[in-house]
Amino acid sequence: MAALWRGWRWLGLGMALLAVPAMAGEGAAAPLALPLRAATAEPVIAVLALNEGTETTDFLVPYAVLRRAGVGTVEAVAPRAGPVVLMPALEVAGVRDMAAFDAAHPGGADIVVVPAMHVDDDPAILAWLKAQADKGAVVVGICAGARVLGRAGLLDGRRFAGHWYDRSTLLRRHPGATHAPDRRYVVDGPVVTTTGVSASLPVSLALVEALAGTARARALADALGVASWGAEHRSGLFGLDAGQVWTLAVNTVLFWRHERIAIAVEEGVDDIALAFSADAWSRTYRSSAVAVNARDSQVRLRSGLVLQVSAPLRGRALDVLLDEGPVGCQLDRSLQAIGGRYGEGTRRWVATQLEYEGGGCGR
Repeated sequence: MAALWRGWRWLGLGMALLAVPAMAGEGAAAPLALPLRAATAEPVIAVLALNEGTETTDFLVPYAVLRRAGVGTVEAVAPRAGPVVLMPALEVAGVRDMAAFDAAHPGGADIVVVPAMHVDDDPAILAWLKAQADKGAVVVGICAGARVLGRAGLLDGRRFAGHWYDRSTLLRRHPGATHAPDRRYVVDGPVVTTTGVSASLPVSLALVEALAGTARARALADALGVASWGAEHRSGLFGLDAGQVWTLAVNTVLFWRHERIAIAVEEGVDDIALAFSADAWSRTYRSSAVAVNARDSQVRLRSGLVLQVSAPLRGRALDVLLDEGPVGCQLDRSLQAIGGRYGEGTRRWVATQLEYEGGGCGR
């Protein structure tokens, strides 16, 4: 790390997350142990994106949760201002380019959230991420965002979580790194890594708790319909087996039965609910999700980001409405609907991709 600057200092916060029990925010667990810098101003949090392709939920959920929590200045940052293509679905605008962020925050961010990206070695992303780490940022890699952290040299000699599919790649690339099983998210010094896409919501609440305390995180979790945001995770449940391979093969072959999923959106649509729904429906290998609006080509999300939308679809399309229930339960509801339409095998395949055990919402 670079020398300390602007009167900031490292806080000695004790043990990393590997010692934290599951039921965070309910009296059984200590808040997430992060080596945050002490500051007189509110913390600055950057949620990073690659314009050409950034994972939908990894990006939208942390940005929405942290902004809603009011825990500091939260900015979406990309190499360039303008649109960010999300994968496997959606497109947004309203991000700040890196140069503008650096001009506004010359001391750097306190926390940088790194989603999975279309490529893990984009030179602009890696250079900026290294610079933020050198200034003292805590860096949070969500899902395959761990691959980006690794390319930036931030996993060397550290424990990590990471998506089940990436585990062998990360171990091969970083011989000094070790995988920490059965943890949804892991802290090792100023580096945090998570398991799959579905970990984006619990780790975001854990960040809120670390920044603003358990009461703030608990209130937000209740509003979202989330029962807990603990670190326990059954890693052994996830991976490819014969049934998963068969489902993938069959759904790929049935290309002529591919459907477009039209998700109706209006101004102020909730980022979290939209992300979970679009992400899940776009991973079936039988369907892909599109946000639609009969009047406008853009709508503003609740977080303030601008969503590119399409006109209502014609032809082979299924209209899907976002439920009015707790947004933290949208993934469960989407998976249930996917199972009802395409069968249990497809529901399980989508849950495996998202590394989602189920039952995470407090209905």
